[in-house]
Amino acid sequence: MKKTNVIIIDDHKLFREGIKRILDFEEDLEVVAEGANGEEALELVAKHQADIILMDINMPIINGIEATQRLVKEYPDLKIIILSIHDDENYVTRVLNMGARGYLLKEMDADTLIEALKVVASGGAYLHPKIADNLIKEFRRLSENEDLYKKQEIEIQRPLHLLTRRECEVLQMLADGKSNRSIGESLYISEKTVKNHVSNILQKMAVKDRTHAVVVAIKKGWVEVR
Repeated sequence: MKKTNVIIIDDHKLFREGIKRILDFEEDLEVVAEGANGEEALELVAKHQADIILMDINMPIINGIEATQRLVKEYPDLKIIILSIHDDENYVTRVLNMGARGYLLKEMDADTLIEALKVVASGGAYLHPKIADNLIKEFRRLSENEDLYKKQEIEIQRPLHLLTRRECEVLQMLADGKSNRSIGESLYISEKTVKNHVSNILQKMAVKDRTHAVVVAIKKGWVEVR
């Protein structure tokens, strides 16, 4: 089994240690280095073959935003997931535009962290459920301002030719910002079955990741923003 090499960059040692303890239980994830600021991130990436960087934003010397910008430019294959206390969409859109592949709030639980790492490692993108919810609401607000939505309520239409009823249920829960585990608990199915449904949804909708699927579904009126 090929391991995903992870570097943790955060100026709080206790937080780094907590993240490392969580990842130590995962056979396919390995922490290869830790750093306390963006300058150390640049040095560590040059020394270690990392697949993913977990990057804090507010750090001394070089902050996470500047470090992300420089790393993405120098190492285009490197995947960066932002760790932050900020849920403001300005922070989110800024780092995503720079090339970050994920954004997690530090209030995340262990399952969300692991899920994010595995999704990003496989080539996808991941947003903390709260962040995804904020972006979806902002997307809808902008759409309403542009008169793209003429009705106050979005009529949920099941695309019979595209998704099964269960896949539509999963898609709605993705739009609600639920994790795979939470979806499984709500539908009384295993997390593996949820992942299979998500994979089928992405394939049928011809999108790369769950965030893109939700945005497309909102545009087509397949899900309700609530």
